Amino acid sequence: MSVLADKQEQDVDVNVSSSAAANRQEATPDGNDKQATPARDQYDPAYDPLVAANPGQGRDYAPTYWVGTAGEPPADDGPITSDVDVDVVIIGSGFTGLTAAIFLAEQYGIKATVLEANRASWGCSTRNGGQAQCASGRLKRSQWIQRWGVDTAIKMHEECLDGMATFKSLIQDIDCDPQPGGHLYVAHRPRVMPQLEKEAKLLRETFNYDAQILDADTVKKQFVGDQEACGAMHEPEGIGIHPGKLAFGYLKKARALGATVHPASPVIGWETKNGVHHLRTPGGIVRARAVGVATGGYTSQGLHRELKNRLLPILSNSMVTRPLTDAEIDACQFRTNQVITDTRVLRHYYRLLPDNRVQIGTRSAITGRAAPNQKYEDMLKADLTRKFPALEGIQVDYSWWGWVDVSHDMMPRIYQPNPKESIYYAMGYGGNGVMYSAQAGKRLAQWIAGDAQQLDLPIFQSRLPFPNVREMVESEAFAPFRRFGQRFLYRWYHLKDEM
Repeated sequence: MSVLADKQEQDVDVNVSSSAAANRQEATPDGNDKQATPARDQYDPAYDPLVAANPGQGRDYAPTYWVGTAGEPPADDGPITSDVDVDVVIIGSGFTGLTAAIFLAEQYGIKATVLEANRASWGCSTRNGGQAQCASGRLKRSQWIQRWGVDTAIKMHEECLDGMATFKSLIQDIDCDPQPGGHLYVAHRPRVMPQLEKEAKLLRETFNYDAQILDADTVKKQFVGDQEACGAMHEPEGIGIHPGKLAFGYLKKARALGATVHPASPVIGWETKNGVHHLRTPGGIVRARAVGVATGGYTSQGLHRELKNRLLPILSNSMVTRPLTDAEIDACQFRTNQVITDTRVLRHYYRLLPDNRVQIGTRSAITGRAAPNQKYEDMLKADLTRKFPALEGIQVDYSWWGWVDVSHDMMPRIYQPNPKESIYYAMGYGGNGVMYSAQAGKRLAQWIAGDAQQLDLPIFQSRLPFPNVREMVESEAFAPFRRFGQRFLYRWYHLKDEM
């Protein structure tokens, strides 16, 4: 049972202090009395969660297209300025954290306190590609069957479909430029087509999911003129969205329901005393009965012992061109605004945006220190030209990179790792968090509210795993070795992709 569910039966000496009550009274549900907290520090392009002690305090947003075109950030509740007592803290104000706050309020009447190190939705949620796909991690359905068997794989698929329904419901009243129509999974080499055909057949026959195979001619004439396309698998579920507008919409919705969101309030210390979590921020200590962690690819190694080395953050590079002319759109044969990925291990994700710009992204540098190197943007420009020769030399208006939270077994976890501690986390989406973060937020809310009895899938029943060589991973000196291994894998994947 959740610590919140039975709090009426326990004599726990945690009361809402007068300062906490004052903070709540300052924030009206519509947020009209407040403004967005301005940046205290400039954006750090070389930030690396694997080596940095913390993500900073009040840093500005990355210069993404999404932030640049989402309008003014909505009001928040300002930084923590005194010691406070609350029921629930959510650490991280991205898609997962904000949707958890929304579901806690809507379904359980719990008004969460959301702590954010920098600006609201500063991390993954304003740096991704905006592709909402019917997936919850990096593994395909066939790999689910290999790992867990058919019955569990089918239930996992149903969880993804339910997640799409959750996501669609959440965005109904948020103006986030939705581009529905499905997902086009483009074969970048002829040798990949038999694998796609086998996967599509499995999806139709085992999962009752209408995935269809398209030949190269159909792809280029009816969908997109990607010159690498040797065919594709089209799946019915997939929506492109504007992540910045979605994040800001989630923020408005969470605050309207009574949640408070405090930027520039990083957790720089964490102690648990008598079942109460003492979260130290620069402005004061927040004491909470329960804590949900939703920090994704920006999870600090020092945040909590349970999370150390549980993720391998990986950089993804993205850019957005100037608007295409009608002639360029025709030359590239853009006949769709659907979300598109290719079949490389180091995959590309791309689409034509509503304002006729092209957004494209792929894997980037290994370390944060190397991320600002111009060569990574140049490589992505070359990739775009290879796919669409008509866009050679096109002006790039926005270029950025961000960290992706990849788990060591390529699947997320929404879990309470220790039943004796009211700590819960949701992370490890592996680049498929735009849609599944909404479902994960709902599941995280269930855990926190003590309503997780029916969460019996593997991703709800086990911790984020360590890598195989546990004793090395737990060593402070292991980070360089992980990066060395990642560098080796990237070279191998590149050779394999381009064969």
